[in-house]
Amino acid sequence: MSDTIDSRLSALGVTLPVAAAPAANYVPYVISGNLLYLSGQLPMENGKIAVTGIVGQDVELSAAQRAAELCAINILAQAKAALDGKLERIVRVIKLNGFVASAPTFTEQHLVLNGASNLIAAVLGEAGKHARAAVGMAALPLNAAVEIDAIIEIAL
Repeated sequence: MSDTIDSRLSALGVTLPVAAAPAANYVPYVISGNLLYLSGQLPMENGKIAVTGIVGQDVELSAAQRAAELCAINILAQAKAALDGKLERIVRVIKLNGFVASAPTFTEQHLVLNGASNLIAAVLGEAGKHARAAVGMAALPLNAAVEIDAIIEIAL
C-alpha cells in the first residue's frame, strides 16, 4: 500500500512537508490503542500560513478549499511522522473535524472541507473515506482561514 500511497501523492503533485512543530503547549499527536489523534493542522505551505482571513468576506471559496487541501497535506505529514514514516499503517481515516473562519452569512463550510476530503480519499483510497464535521468559526489561530484535526485508525 505504501507504493500506492507514494504513487498517488506523486500523481497528485504532492510532496509531504516535514511535520510542523506545535505552536503552543500541546503535542502534535497522541496514539491511544489503535487510534491516532492528530492535533489541528493549519494551511501551512513553505513554513507559513498560506491562506488567511475570513471565508465569505475576504477569502473566496476556491482559496478556502485550497486551504483545506493544505490542512490535509499537513495531516498526512503529521501521520507519517507519528507512524515512523509508514503511512501504510493507516487502516482508516475515521473522522475529520474542520473549522472554517467564516463571515456570519457564509454557509458553505461543507464545500470548503471538500478540499481536504477529496485529497484524503484520493491519496488513501477506501481507507480515506471518513466521517466529518464542518463548522463555522468567528476566527482561528494565526488568522488561518481553515483548521482541521483528524482521528485515524492504525495498524499496530
